[in-house]
Amino acid sequence: MNRDEIRETREFWDSVAEDWRIQVGDDGDSNRRLNSDPVLWAFAGDVRGRKVLDAGSGTGYLSRQMLQRGAMVRGVDFSARMIAIAQAHYPEIDFRVDSCSELGTVADGEVDLIVSNYVLMDTPDLEGTARAFYRVLRAGGEAVLVFSHPCFPQGMAASGKGDAVKYGWRHSYFERRKMVDAPWGHFKSHFIWFHRPLSEYFKAFRGAGFAVEDFEEPRISEERYHLAENEKRLRNNRIRPYSVVFRLKK
Repeated sequence: MNRDEIRETREFWDSVAEDWRIQVGDDGDSNRRLNSDPVLWAFAGDVRGRKVLDAGSGTGYLSRQMLQRGAMVRGVDFSARMIAIAQAHYPEIDFRVDSCSELGTVADGEVDLIVSNYVLMDTPDLEGTARAFYRVLRAGGEAVLVFSHPCFPQGMAASGKGDAVKYGWRHSYFERRKMVDAPWGHFKSHFIWFHRPLSEYFKAFRGAGFAVEDFEEPRISEERYHLAENEKRLRNNRIRPYSVVFRLKK
């Protein structure tokens, strides 16, 4: 674990917290709504009455949706600014400043379900996070983990003719490394994230003790085509793999 990387990453997310609230709002951004949220909810199942940990809750939109579906939800994030925004918008939810790689505010075996939505590619300590998730789940508890597809980073994608998409790797896919992407959308800051090959995620989950129950690469379904803002967005969501989703069991 590199403490300088943890500090740098925390400072980055503190700095973009207000912009992130604009990005996801109360309902999540376009990628979540069109692609990954349906898989997340299918994997999570009925959350009524379950103790749910939103690990890496950001500004809290998913915690709110979990609460609306009847869960007893707690949100944690290592960005104090993210948590302050979440608390201001959703004061009825228990939000705490805490690192996913430590979960020092969560007791052993305390939760029934962990949801971690586009977080693992942003944590500097993947293995520590997997171990912390395993520790706080009860026996038989599950974790639903959504993260950006490590094989097809969107910052390296370029559209070609027709349905062609090209991905330009500037380094070996098998090399674990910190990445810095140029600003996108309305953001003005470069984005810090951490690349690992897909097999490293699988090994981290198994190494922590988890059994892999299910896996999916979300893509837009036909009944959601009308939600796409324009033809380009629809085309991209039909042919590009934006994320992966694991369902794990303790």
